Amino acid sequence: MASSLKPEKIYDVFLSFRGAELRHNFIGHLYQALSQNGIRTFRDSEELKKGDQILSTLMEAIEESHIAVIVFSEDYASSGWCLEEVVKIMECKEQGNLTVLPVFYKVDPREVREGRESYRRALDKHESKFGKDSDKVKRWKEALFNAGSLSGWHLNDRDESKLIQEIVERISNHLGRTLLHVAKHPVGIESQVVKVKSMLNLESNDDVVMVGLWGQGGIGKTTLAKSLYNSIVTRFEGSCFLPNVRETSKDCRDLATLQDTLLKDTLLLQQRLEVSNVDKGINIIRHRLGRKKVLLILDDVDDLRQLNALAGEGKWFGNGSRIIITTRDKQLLTCQGIYRDHVYEVEALDDSQARELLSKHASQTHRIRIDLVNRALNYAKGLPLALEVLGSLLCCKTEAVWESTLKKLSRSPTENINNVLKISYEGLDVNEKEIFLDIACFFRGWTRQYTANVLKSCDLETTAGFEILVERSLIRIEFDRLEMHDLIQLMGKDIVNQKWPDDPIRRSRLWLCDDVDEVLSNDKEDCAVKAIVLKLPEWREMCIHPDAFKKMRRLRVLILHNVQNSFQGPLCLPKGLRWFEWPRCARQITGDSSGSMKLVGINMSEASITVVPELFKDFQQLKYIDLSYCESLICIPDLSYSRHLEELVLSNCENIVEAHESIGYLEKLRVLSLDGCSRLGVFPNVLKTKRLQRLDLTDCKNLERFPDIPHKLESLTVLWLKGTAIKELPSSIENLVSLRILVLSHCKDLISLPSSIYKLHNIEELGLSGCTSLIRFPKYDDSADPSMKIVLPSLKFLDLSRCSLTELEFLENRSCCRKLSNLNLYGTKITSVPTSIFECKHLELLSLPPHITPPDHYKCRSNVYDSRMFVEMILKYSPFHYDFETTFPEADFPEWVLPIENGFVSFRASRDLSNKFLGFVICVVHSTDEQDHGSQSYHIEIKVSGQILCKGDWTPLENDTASLLFIRPRWGAVNFGQIFGSHEQFSVKVSGGVLKKCGFRIMCKRLEEDLKVKLQDLMDPALLFEFDQESTYSKAMGPLMHGTIKTDIQNDLQDCPATLLSASRQLVTTPSSDGCKMATYQRRRRRREEVCLPETESLVNRRRRRLESRGDGLAPPTEATESDDLKDV
Repeated sequence: MASSLKPEKIYDVFLSFRGAELRHNFIGHLYQALSQNGIRTFRDSEELKKGDQILSTLMEAIEESHIAVIVFSEDYASSGWCLEEVVKIMECKEQGNLTVLPVFYKVDPREVREGRESYRRALDKHESKFGKDSDKVKRWKEALFNAGSLSGWHLNDRDESKLIQEIVERISNHLGRTLLHVAKHPVGIESQVVKVKSMLNLESNDDVVMVGLWGQGGIGKTTLAKSLYNSIVTRFEGSCFLPNVRETSKDCRDLATLQDTLLKDTLLLQQRLEVSNVDKGINIIRHRLGRKKVLLILDDVDDLRQLNALAGEGKWFGNGSRIIITTRDKQLLTCQGIYRDHVYEVEALDDSQARELLSKHASQTHRIRIDLVNRALNYAKGLPLALEVLGSLLCCKTEAVWESTLKKLSRSPTENINNVLKISYEGLDVNEKEIFLDIACFFRGWTRQYTANVLKSCDLETTAGFEILVERSLIRIEFDRLEMHDLIQLMGKDIVNQKWPDDPIRRSRLWLCDDVDEVLSNDKEDCAVKAIVLKLPEWREMCIHPDAFKKMRRLRVLILHNVQNSFQGPLCLPKGLRWFEWPRCARQITGDSSGSMKLVGINMSEASITVVPELFKDFQQLKYIDLSYCESLICIPDLSYSRHLEELVLSNCENIVEAHESIGYLEKLRVLSLDGCSRLGVFPNVLKTKRLQRLDLTDCKNLERFPDIPHKLESLTVLWLKGTAIKELPSSIENLVSLRILVLSHCKDLISLPSSIYKLHNIEELGLSGCTSLIRFPKYDDSADPSMKIVLPSLKFLDLSRCSLTELEFLENRSCCRKLSNLNLYGTKITSVPTSIFECKHLELLSLPPHITPPDHYKCRSNVYDSRMFVEMILKYSPFHYDFETTFPEADFPEWVLPIENGFVSFRASRDLSNKFLGFVICVVHSTDEQDHGSQSYHIEIKVSGQILCKGDWTPLENDTASLLFIRPRWGAVNFGQIFGSHEQFSVKVSGGVLKKCGFRIMCKRLEEDLKVKLQDLMDPALLFEFDQESTYSKAMGPLMHGTIKTDIQNDLQDCPATLLSASRQLVTTPSSDGCKMATYQRRRRRREEVCLPETESLVNRRRRRLESRGDGLAPPTEATESDDLKDV
């Protein structure tokens, strides 16, 4: 919005002079010449009215003028008023609001500048009157010096008429380049102008500064550039605003014309120079502007040739020059040497600004419902162009017209908007166009890695492609997911639909259920479809013709979720198919009879198959296989023919008993997931997969032996062996030289660890919780490896809880585990703790068994560690993406958790609100009454608009206490509808067990005021508990947050000798004074590391101890988790 602080410019010129003789001669002729040229001029004899406060009127007139002409004559300095005018004029010049042109009328500029001759005599008189040290006289001297140093005209014996003509021409040219029309309603501009000005560093004249204004089409780059131009143009000797450079420079001749315009505007020429070619124009620019301080704005640049011709290097222009470039392509700015700190990404309007702009363009004679206004704002999503077009469409319209217009626009944007947005798309190469259309039609909101795997299988180059789309402002990457503006997505879909709006079989991509149903229900020839991606919110039967896919020779991607085929015959896949994803597919698949297939990825999770089909031998290009939850699968066959296999996911195939030896020799295998294969007993004897990065054998309860590792495996970083029957690890474990995480929790048969474990220099997390047969750690022998000066130098997290350890001899070595930050010894049989532990400077969390008392200076008050404090500790100090479970001696329900009836709560949330969520807190008080015969376990299910987001079984650790579960966010994969800002219904259900009480709370980041306003329409604000991660204070919203909770965490901790806020950030958890066990934390694996094939929901409830995210059925989980069930009490 335009600033109200700047005075309106009423006058073109302010004349400052002294003396009646000058008034009736030189000034009179100059005033007349200016007036004849239509230049409104302030001259005190003409403009001052009788009774005006003369000095204040003069000062206001200076502020309200574009240019000040100071005529320094012999007796000018004798007037105090004139000197006050000079001071004010120079102040306005410094603020960039006034151009100053001095005329030295029969006096030498040095007299003015240095106080000589008549100026010295005049200043001496002022000093005698006001005092030699008078601040007023000092200001006058400084103003005279600065004004006398400016370039102007020196009139001595020159012809006055010619000088007046020069002055008028100069002023006319200057005024001609000053004003640009910015916008009809310049809302939200001024704040961005301030930000860009700080980048321009206007106070410095030491160098040339180039700044880029970058953003998508319609975001307001040109409007911002115009406003900047008007704001700072008076600071420069010459200026030029070149609009629509992209449109006006189709070839070299057009570039030469732009060079000509640049020179004419900056040099204030009356005629063009007629630049004949670009190379000549470059030399002229460098020669004529090399010493001139200029402002140059190049608007809508899209080609490096344009920059090379118009502003190739900063040294083309004089010091103090500023070059501003607006573009949709960030890479152009980088090539020009304009890097991040000089690139301003133009911001969309915030909610209040967008509402203001819409109201200005859609002035109403009818009252419009607030929900319709909000829909219009959600449609535009802060894009000024969309708000302007939408406002003009809805101006003075009824609610019925608003409803109809918004419904139509939700399917396809208006042509005015589409044409602007499409410019960026049309400038792309074929590779980037294909990637953009796939993201717009299918993969918005999906993870970058998953999408890249699908698109790479179709021979698209995504590494460079994604980067180019980001640089062109067509997509953005948020939390590793691909996002774009809703209008850009609609534009992409419109490109696919526009040629064949009524004939889906001729379109390249299908994503709507009716279109997919129409195409797959027949076997028409000449099908142009290249990709089908259909994710249905609930299970639906679809009649698919037996030969539907066989005729789709162009089909490359087929992804179907929640689709059941009514026909039960074999499914024949086309030879060119690259990606096949159909969870719960009930049909047998067959390949093209002509032989080898091009399939790269296959997901048939939860399918009813007993063996890996022989057909897979024809899939020579397979890289990704997901057959998780295939309960009938009993063995993994020879996969040696799958030479390119990178990821093999067979999680929860509960009846698999054998994994073929070939798995251990697959050279390109990176991820192998067999977690939950409870009957797996036969695994390769040797592991030689050199590229393997992650191996998950969690809950393979029959697996007794881990393979030998004969050679160094430099890629394996994560190894999960939790819940297996392994008794010992081979000594060759030392060959896992890059291993960072090793999880052996609940390996109840594990007797010992090899001493070679000390050679794992990179291991950061070691989980041995619940290894009840583990009596001692191996003895460390210094002579075994003399080169090891520090033992386990990278270890940060060590969980030994519930092991049968009796001593910690290895930790007595002061060179051991120097980076240890988390140590859990709860439930062990140790009788003492090495003093070196308490001296570890990195230690943040230490959990001890009840019979061990730490040194006095480590004791903290037990009442600090209530349930609320516990959750806040997790949020503040835990960098991990795990769920946490704990038990507190709070038989009375914790009052900060809100009770919910029947273990159920539901609420609505928008994308921007859910992005603030830090996690869900679920609290239950479990009954142990003998008359209650319910289950000891609870089933927790979180849904979004009916779709299961995550689920799992949970058995509270203690009875008749408050058991609390903290669940990390998993809603990054939620699809918030086609229009950004729409809402989804969340629900949380706790069932089973014997509930005394159940409670729920949402932990969230601090909310902005505009989000709090929207919140009222979505949910009860009391559900939210705001947490400030920058401090130790939390804030509950709404009246339901009990006022009795006034615990100030800092005050609670200040009496503790060692606190969370101390320099070492050490924390000890000990038994409370009443003998009840105080909880530390229990970390639960959040979800499996991201794999390239998405996970899908199981048909049956999995009775598992850990909660495991299932994704949204489209994209896989976002992050790899790096540990499992490393838990305390």
